[in-house]
Amino acid sequence: MPELPEVEALARFLTAEAGGRRIDRVELAAVAALKTFDPPLDALVGRTVVCCRRRGKFLCLETSGAAGDPVWLVLHLARGGWVRLREKMATAKPKQGRGPLALRVGLEPGGGLEVSEAGTEKRLAIYVVRSPEDVPGIARLGPDALDPALDASALLARLAANGGRLKSALTDQTVLAGVGNAYSDEVLHAARLSPFKSAARLSEEEGVRLHQALVELLTDAVARSVGLPGGELKSEKRSGMGVHGRAGEACPVCGDTVREVSFATTSLQYCPTCQTGGKPLADRRLSRLLK
Repeated sequence: MPELPEVEALARFLTAEAGGRRIDRVELAAVAALKTFDPPLDALVGRTVVCCRRRGKFLCLETSGAAGDPVWLVLHLARGGWVRLREKMATAKPKQGRGPLALRVGLEPGGGLEVSEAGTEKRLAIYVVRSPEDVPGIARLGPDALDPALDASALLARLAANGGRLKSALTDQTVLAGVGNAYSDEVLHAARLSPFKSAARLSEEEGVRLHQALVELLTDAVARSVGLPGGELKSEKRSGMGVHGRAGEACPVCGDTVREVSFATTSLQYCPTCQTGGKPLADRRLSRLLK
């Protein structure tokens, strides 16, 4: 799933490559992905791309028209979504509901953007709105994870108000915007905190460690990602992971074996020595298999 660093890098890449270009066609291939009807999707045709901005894990493409009224194309890429810049685009209209393609946005003088979603879990969302705040998911966002105003005390207070497990609180976009499954694993590992620890029971010292790890890891990931072509961002993300997606491998800090806890549709990875006092966390799926 694209998270804050990849979405930030993708937004800057799209601003550089699509900014100032006129939209000459818009073709929807995944009808269910379009979540709005007013303005209609074809209201984008003839408008000029101003820039692309990030709000949490949302991509917000601002366009301008002759009347000066803003219209935004907002994308939430969910788990399997991505945006690619094409130098050339197919001339035939896409077949609806076939394959990963969700949306084409043609740009003058040629080529354009293709929005696609891999996998069978179709959760990608497309919005055409007059303001990003008209998107319910954006209106509910908590402060951005890299907001300078979010210091350690503010982060601690927001997590405490959530009251759930620390892993869940970090990935709740109404608590903190931009962090998903992968970077929450990395942040918790760097902060030496259990993903199952209660978010309401963090000490002040633990809050400082968590905030420092959050800012340092995300800032570094953004710095490594910005400037890369969109096609290289996923591999850059994977290469920077120390524990996420590395179950069974050695922890890069202590050498212990990275463990995994699996859920219905996702999983988390952690190091017992670094994060849980050497105690493995219960994995209900594994426990069922052992019975």
